[in-house]
Amino acid sequence: MFATIAGRYDFLNHVLSGNVDKRWRKIVASRLTEKLPTARPVILDVACGTGDLSVTLFESMRARVVGTDFCRPMLSIAAGKVSSEVELLESDALRLPFVTGAFDAVTIAFGLRNLASVEGGLSELCRVLKPNGWVAVLEFSRPSNAVLRTMFGLYFRKILPLLGGLVSGSLSAYTYLPASVSRFPDQDQLALLMTQAGFDQVSYQNLTGGIAALHIGRKP
Repeated sequence: MFATIAGRYDFLNHVLSGNVDKRWRKIVASRLTEKLPTARPVILDVACGTGDLSVTLFESMRARVVGTDFCRPMLSIAAGKVSSEVELLESDALRLPFVTGAFDAVTIAFGLRNLASVEGGLSELCRVLKPNGWVAVLEFSRPSNAVLRTMFGLYFRKILPLLGGLVSGSLSAYTYLPASVSRFPDQDQLALLMTQAGFDQVSYQNLTGGIAALHIGRKP
């Protein structure tokens, strides 16, 4: 599915979100900058897709970034955007090809809900982190305001699939998007799953009224 829409993925992300997705990624980099004392941290960006977050992390933090995804057409697009200092690898997020404790931080943006097991994904992210390393999970969530929740639900379930399907040529991909979000844990449920996966100091920040949320956690 992602291979089918790879060529229009970036364009639709920016248009359908009104470019707010770029600001969300900058917030991820800003929060990690606050948390990481290392001058040039080593960061793993899981489910990196076309590389937007990997680029943001490298440019904002001067971090050494490794991006992984299992969709090769997405990685091919990422390869044309990232610096030569950003390494890209094709791999499964549930079986990452890295030793335990390899990274100062791990990020995953709009990818956790696509994994076959959210719990398994969180455990694997925790495994590859160094002790005192930080994870950042950026994902669609539940708007806290009832009016915004209703308006966003209408746009997300009715309008977005039609626009996305028309431009990308894949209605099923943009029908899948709201369906996957509706099944995904809300802010508090995800925080609990992260704690159960082994993270502490778990907190979250609602973005754009809770349309998305950034969860942060530390590996003890």
